[in-house]
Parts: sequence; C-alpha cells; structure tokens
Amino acid sequence: MPNRRRGEMALQLGDTRYTLCLALGALAELEDPFGVQDLMALSERFGTGRLSSRDLLTLLAVALRGGGQPLSDAEVANLPLHDGVEPVAEALANLLVMTFGGGETSPNPPSSQETSASQVPSPWTMRLRSD
Repeated sequence: MPNRRRGEMALQLGDTRYTLCLALGALAELEDPFGVQDLMALSERFGTGRLSSRDLLTLLAVALRGGGQPLSDAEVANLPLHDGVEPVAEALANLLVMTFGGGETSPNPPSSQETSASQVPSPWTMRLRSD
C-alpha cells in the first residue's frame, strides 16, 4: 500500500496495482531525458503542464522504478492501458504536485472511472500532445 507521507502514489494498470514514487534518485534520472540541469528547471518544465506521450512514458517508467518496480522503459511501454491514458496522467500529475508542491492532491484519489483532469490543480493539469 502506498504511503503518501513518503511521496508514494498508487496506480492501477490492468490487474496490477503499482506504487509510483519520485525519490531523489528518480528525480536525478529525469534530468537528462527532460534536458534540464537542476531540480528547479525540472519543476519549471513540469509546471508547464504539457507532456508528450514520450514524456509521459519516461515519467511513468522512472516513477515505477522509484516505487520499487524493476521495469525497463520497454516493459513500461507495454503495460496495459485498459482505462486509457487519463488515469496515468492524473496519477503522475498528483505525484508531481506531491513531489514539487504547488497545490493539493485529492485526499482520496478518484478511481479510474471517476478521473477528471479538473481534479488536478493548475498548473499541473497535463495536456498531452503527440510528438
């Protein structure tokens, strides 16, 4: 079970419930793929609220590894998205808010059937774009 005090967030993908976490090592792992030099620049990059599908995949893979899942990027890319990409984007947006601040996450994150981008505070609402 995820521990929100430790910065962990749950995400259900298919039949498996995963724990996401952006610990310091995970944040360091994100600097290169997002082309930033430090945590402030990383926070600003995520603060734009714009993520491509490639960005979302990178962030999800790093957050899963930070949560203790030893999955490669290729394995993460093949995880089932039975409920679409929206629950993944919302979980990652809440994880970013929890990690960097800037708003309150939902005290009881909605199930995938109740997901709404309006429940994630601005500026962390993610607008997905294709590359």
